[in-house]
Amino acid sequence: MYELIKRDGLAKRGRLSTVHGVVETPVFMNVGTAAAIKGAVSTEDLQEIGTQVELSNTYHLHVRPGDQIVKKLGGLHKFMVWDKPILTDSGGFQVFSLAGLRKIKEEGVYFQSHIDGRKIFMGPEESMQIQSNLASTIAMAFDECPSSVADRAYMERSVARTTRWLKRCAAEMERLNSLPETINQKQLLFGINQGGVYEDIRIQHAKEIVALGLDGYAIGGLAVGETHEEMYRILDAAVPFLPVDKPTYLMGVGTPANILEAVDRGVDFFDCVYPSRNGRHGHVYTNGGKLNLFNAQYELDSRPIEEGCGCPVCRTYSRAYIRHLLKAKEMLGMRLCVLHNLYFYNTMMTEIRAAIEEGRYKEYKADKLLKVTGGKY
Repeated sequence: MYELIKRDGLAKRGRLSTVHGVVETPVFMNVGTAAAIKGAVSTEDLQEIGTQVELSNTYHLHVRPGDQIVKKLGGLHKFMVWDKPILTDSGGFQVFSLAGLRKIKEEGVYFQSHIDGRKIFMGPEESMQIQSNLASTIAMAFDECPSSVADRAYMERSVARTTRWLKRCAAEMERLNSLPETINQKQLLFGINQGGVYEDIRIQHAKEIVALGLDGYAIGGLAVGETHEEMYRILDAAVPFLPVDKPTYLMGVGTPANILEAVDRGVDFFDCVYPSRNGRHGHVYTNGGKLNLFNAQYELDSRPIEEGCGCPVCRTYSRAYIRHLLKAKEMLGMRLCVLHNLYFYNTMMTEIRAAIEEGRYKEYKADKLLKVTGGKY
């Protein structure tokens, strides 16, 4: 299922074989929250720019159009016409971000839909059932996402509940995968390590969830307000207690610099809304740092976003034209920026994999950090 091909220091070059195809790691999963990349990016576009995994959101698809509808239409792959792996998050982060609208109990969480206010209950079993209906390749366990700065006593109680919920997720996943009506009977389950910025809680929780022998392990509850240094400190503490022969997924991260640092600490799965969100606001990534195409300096700039870039945008369009589209509020401007950014991220992951294979990741990381930060790292 997961093959560890090469290690360069702690950096991992791996390969995850799934029912929907092979994932070469380290990998950046392109975020399509509601079964679409924001910015009018099609599945054909995703194929062209080298996307390996698409990530969709359990909560959002549950409230609209409804996971039962997706199931009736053959599952998420058929629904969005995507034939490669899909990871669905559990909905936990979205549920817990609705701080004023939810109530946590041992059985699960009661909350209100952000769309129409209707009352919804979601617990471990419900999250697994929704993700089974969506028929994603990888399902994430339902966990509590406490604030990274929550006090120690609350964090300990929260993590203990997440462990209990994880065991229920695993049992329900096993049951669902045995049912004849289940679309994807080989759905994988990743558990999530929590514990905020408390190293000892993170380590203990890692040991507990690894004992369950799941398909992969994620580190959650980071990139939610703590400093980058704190995030790296927790990765240094927790990742060594996760199995090297399973995927290690850092949820919701991040900037190119974050990814480069986390790969160096043994992480090989990533997702983040930055490339699409920043692209929709005219911010594009290059090997000379991030550019804001709204700036007047690009008004007469006939160069592509990045010279030498092989993306479909840079092969065709100029900075001046894209700036015009953005200023005119034409959707094409946002689309082109998002496409370039996702290509930049996907290409960086290809470079990372090659550097690890060739035993030169430290050198690659140092050089790439200087480039993507504009020499400010």
